This record gives sequence, structure tokens and C-alpha cells, in this order.
Amino acid sequence: MTVARGFAVPARARTWAPDTDTDTDTDRDLAAWLRAQRNAHDFRVRRIEFGDLTGWHFEEDGGDLAHESGRFFRVEGLRVTTDHPVHGSWAQPIINQPEIGLLGIVVKTFDGVPHCLLQAKMEPGNVNTVQLSPTVQATRSNYTRVHGGRHTPYLEYFTGPRRGRVLADSIQSEQGSWFLCKGNRNVVVEVTEDVPVLENFRWVTVGQLHGLLRQDNTVNMDTRTVLSCIPFEPSADGRPTEAEDDSGYRRALVRSLTRAQRSLHGLDEILGWLTETRARQLFVRRHTPLGSVGRWHRSADRIAHDEGRYFEVVAVDVTAANREVSHWTQPMFAPVGRGRSAFVVRPVKGVLHVLMHARLSAGYREAVELAPTVQCAPGNLAGLPDTARPRFLDLVCDADPRRVAYDVVQSEEGGRFHHAETRHQIIDAGEDFPLDVPEEYRWMTVRQLTELLRHSNYLNIEARSLLAALHTTW
Repeated sequence: MTVARGFAVPARARTWAPDTDTDTDTDRDLAAWLRAQRNAHDFRVRRIEFGDLTGWHFEEDGGDLAHESGRFFRVEGLRVTTDHPVHGSWAQPIINQPEIGLLGIVVKTFDGVPHCLLQAKMEPGNVNTVQLSPTVQATRSNYTRVHGGRHTPYLEYFTGPRRGRVLADSIQSEQGSWFLCKGNRNVVVEVTEDVPVLENFRWVTVGQLHGLLRQDNTVNMDTRTVLSCIPFEPSADGRPTEAEDDSGYRRALVRSLTRAQRSLHGLDEILGWLTETRARQLFVRRHTPLGSVGRWHRSADRIAHDEGRYFEVVAVDVTAANREVSHWTQPMFAPVGRGRSAFVVRPVKGVLHVLMHARLSAGYREAVELAPTVQCAPGNLAGLPDTARPRFLDLVCDADPRRVAYDVVQSEEGGRFHHAETRHQIIDAGEDFPLDVPEEYRWMTVRQLTELLRHSNYLNIEARSLLAALHTTW
């Protein structure tokens, strides 16, 4: 069991709203600081052949790609057997990284406004090299210094004796299509003591973060998932704050954030439905040697699917002067084409509900997690029958721009995935959209989604990223 505590100080609860702490001059300073961080250091990433990897090798017995230390991660083969009417059974390469990583944000209040301590972090897979990451973003191998590099700054706020008030603390999954049962501890700690600010770190208000979440490829995936885990009320007394000029969407979203509002389905009913979905799904996965994965082939510089779909396994050489280790090589997954994730939302008796999908994926620990209404890589669908297309994809693709509350391209995890981008959208389908949906979907309030994030393995990483974005739209 994991624990999360709401940011429930009544006098300050409203300060987590997206529009209470923005300042144009400060925003310009922040943008200039990010640009300066991208130009301040020698950052280089280039594709190489597998034979040029240092410390990595294909094992003679089966061909799995592993590090000589036995740590960090492995690229293996996985065979999945299901009775799913669309997915069926398949085999694929997958990243096996059994360690639980640490994603932590230090929070401190200045003049009544909460600030998050974030770092401008270089990741080899980022399309623009540097993005805003949590205070600490590290695998266990990294923060225990298996690589022999420098100490991870601010680690002491999240390990050992508590140095502050814990606002959120839970273990959450990563991409189920590419990681095998991978989890990260998502933790937020509020402090009152003085915190030294290092060169590539900066205090950022929650309002500024919400503004940055509306910019392409600026706030990295790990920051987004930690932000999604922070529960908060939209007003000091726990009741919605509604201005006379609020739109219907805004009023419905504010109500959806509160505890007291009625939902179409109770949380116990949601949990029962999800448990039943997991239990009735045939799902068997077995390790298979990477060199024997059917329909995948290896060349000097990539492992790719025979039809050019899904992703490739590639190798990169990295130089980053301000990282714990300044030079290294590693394998990475490079998706074929841009992904697409979307929440379809609508009001139900004045309360905004999100249409969630119980989605099967190869790497989920529980086989099925709650995913966005639509989650796919459209380029992988070319030439496939209509039955293979995700439900509601046409609704998302053909949405009236006036119904689009959010539309931003965001990067996936830049430490393992090379130039992986996903278009994030939130579509207000309106009250005429039917409440009766297929069995693998359920309508949920924003508050219900936040409550589930007190525990592990309920919302997938794509849903959490969109949940963080949803807070920017009210």
C-alpha cells in the first residue's frame, strides 16, 4: 500500500489553481533561463552502431542486450498470449528494468504561493535536449552511483529521515508498451527550511508550470506524472469557486475536482469493474530470447519490425557536461511516428467526467490499467482493418477546434526513448455525447482519478500526463 496526502492547508489550497500566481516578467525570465540552460553546456547525441556501444553486449545465449555490470536495464524478448479480440498474441522486444526509480519534487511556499524546485535536465532522447524535470529524477542504479559518477543533488529530501511534509508518495507504472513491469516512486515533499539552489535548478510556481504545460516539449514526462499525483481542492473550503463569467466547461471541471459532487459511477463500482476486467482477461507473458523474436530483425544499427511499425531499438553516443557522468553510450527505443493520447470529456449533471479505457498492455504489472479514451500511434494503423482502429479515434481526429480544450505535443521519457513524442488532446464532446459506452470504458470524475493515484497500478503514464494537463484548462 502506498500513501498520498492532499495539499490540504485551507488557507493555501486555492494557490494551486493555474491562474493565481502568474507574472509576465517572471515568465519571461523563466523562458530565458531555459534557453540559457540549453546553450550553457556541451550536449551531443548521435546514433551509432551496436558494435560501438561501450559496456553493452548481445549475450551469446539468446541475444539479449545487456550491460556488463548487470545493472541499469536489459533489452529482452517478450511473448504475450491473450484472448483479446483485437490484440490477440504477439512477441516484441521490451526493456526490463526491475529497479524502482525515484521521481521527487521539493515544494516550498514563498509569500503564500507554492513553488516547485525543478531542474533543466538534459536527456539524450529529448527532441530539444533540455526540459524541466523533477528535483530528483534518477534510477536506483544512478542514485546509488553504479556508474561511478557524481552524487544526485537533493536526494536526501526523499530518502532516509523525513525532512519535510509528504504531500504525495506512490509507486506508478511507466510505458506498458516498452517497459516490463517498470515502476517509479512519485513523491512530493513540502519543506520550510532554506534550500540551496544549484546552477541548473529553479523555483517555479504551479501557475507557471501550468502555463509551461501548454507549450510543446517543455515540461518532461516525469514532472507531469508527479504533478498528477498531487490532490488539491479548487477553493479553500472545498467547494467550487465559480465566477459569473465562467464557461460551462470550467464550472463542470471545477465541480469535478471536489469531493462532494456526485459521479455517474461510484469509486467502489469503478474498482469492481476494473478488477473484473483484469480477472477475466487471459494474459500470459513469457521471456523469449531477443534474437528469436519473430517478425523482428537485427542489423548493424537497429532492431526493427519487418513491416516498419511500432518502434526500433537503436544505439546512441551521448555527451552531457552537466550530468553525473559526462559521456556514455546506451541502447534506446525509437518509436515509429508520433503517438496520440486524448481524453474525451463531457458534463454529467454539471460535473465534468472523463471517458477512461481499461487498456491491456504487454508491460503492465496487472495486465490492464486505466488509459486515456484514445491512446495509439496512428502510423501503426495504416493498412489494418477498421476493427484494429481504436474506438473514438475518428471523434478525436475530426473534433471541432472549438471543442478542443488542450492540444500540445509532449515528449515521452528521454532517458530510454529517442525522440518519442505524443500529441496530447482534451476534447469536450458536449452533453449530446452518449453516456452509454462499450464495456471496456467508464466515465469518471477528475476527483476519482486523483483518488486512485493514492495507490499503484491504476492509471497509466499517458493518463497521468493528460490529468496534469487537465488541471491547466480550468
